[in-house]
Amino acid sequence: MSEPDNTLTAPRYGGLATDLYQLTMAAGYHANGRHERASFEMFVRRLPENRSFLLAAGLEQALGYLRHLSFNQDEIAYLRSLPVFAHVSREFFDYLSEFRFTGDVWAMPEGTVAFPGEPLLRVTAPLIEAQIVETFLLSTINFQTMIASKAARVVEAANGRGVIEFGARRAHGMGAGIYAARAAFIGGCIGTSNVEAGYLFGLPVYGTAGHSWTLAFEKEMDAFRAYHQVFPESTTLLLDTYDTLQAARLATEFGLQLRGVRLDSGDISALAKQVRAILDEAGMTETRILASNDLDEFKIADLLAAGAPVDLFGVGTELSTSRDAPALGGVYKLVEVEFPDRVEPKMKLSREKATYPYRKQVWRNRDAEGKFANDIIAMAAETEQHGEPLLKAVMRAGQLLETPPTLREIQQHAKQQLAALPTQYKTIRDAKSYPVRFSDHLFEQRMQLMKQLEQS
Repeated sequence: MSEPDNTLTAPRYGGLATDLYQLTMAAGYHANGRHERASFEMFVRRLPENRSFLLAAGLEQALGYLRHLSFNQDEIAYLRSLPVFAHVSREFFDYLSEFRFTGDVWAMPEGTVAFPGEPLLRVTAPLIEAQIVETFLLSTINFQTMIASKAARVVEAANGRGVIEFGARRAHGMGAGIYAARAAFIGGCIGTSNVEAGYLFGLPVYGTAGHSWTLAFEKEMDAFRAYHQVFPESTTLLLDTYDTLQAARLATEFGLQLRGVRLDSGDISALAKQVRAILDEAGMTETRILASNDLDEFKIADLLAAGAPVDLFGVGTELSTSRDAPALGGVYKLVEVEFPDRVEPKMKLSREKATYPYRKQVWRNRDAEGKFANDIIAMAAETEQHGEPLLKAVMRAGQLLETPPTLREIQQHAKQQLAALPTQYKTIRDAKSYPVRFSDHLFEQRMQLMKQLEQS
């Protein structure tokens, strides 16, 4: 089957897909004639507990939103009805009726390993445009980056065994489930149970019969035979509706034709060993064991350390909600404003939320073996820096500069990135902090600006 065209697959969101304060600021900018180009950068200040890296994701949907962003007449009428806009001039709403994003975007390609403080994305656009898009960009990139990063940890723990994303039923709505499946694939999952995600993104889809199938038949063996008759080449039998080991013995009737069995409750490690022995004794050495049941990277690592002969893992709630770290604190901050005669750097000085000014680039250095060694965050103008620049130009004047990569290409890029990340930064427990620093020149510029701001 040919892979569907996943170019900018994203639902159409209008201009109201934002927070109110983005629009009140936009109206204020408009009233004060503030149409200068401005640069905002999105980054994550700090990582959740047990995390040591991020895997950038969500860019394709972010760009799709920017390409199609507009306000229709119903949306504008709704805004005009809100009391907060009672004194806003008609000219602002006329401006919104013709609104399109006309800015430039630089971003880390999806699947790129990233660290705290590093810009994942930079927007340079007229101030109102750059402001309005903040909420959607944060929502989209924060969520998919969070799930892709979680998936990479789960896949790392699985140590070469396949991981399937199973979480749609526990995700925060079907929309979240669909994009969680996409992000999980970027993070290394082999597929998803979510059929809509499979259709939209060309993902491999997986599924077995549930307990209700077995319960719907008078006898467990009748359920097994009926399912195998319909799906003779893809049958994976769920064994734990009644007695798991007895079900495994029943499953031996299908011999080498049986593709797999699934364990979804109980002591997975002990049961997997016993089921493996039953299958092997029947000559079914190629029949795979799939384990599920609220698994995460820690439980998977413990199962494998205990020698559980599991071939595949189905990971649902813990992956699709990233339950141990369900929100990524990405922020979107103003770093420059361009005036006809000057560029003004912008930065926050507030404690714990201070930022660095100027448009930036991230440079990645590798060691002699090609492994990641350290990153330097520098001013974009510092082209003399060594290493690989991570932020790429992806949009200019509101238009894409090239066709986005396919999801499989993104996944492959992520695999290459993770392979180049040294092991001490990938362990699921007690991982080391990767070395990231600001360039000397950027640090000096920031100190000078701090002095100016403190004296003003």
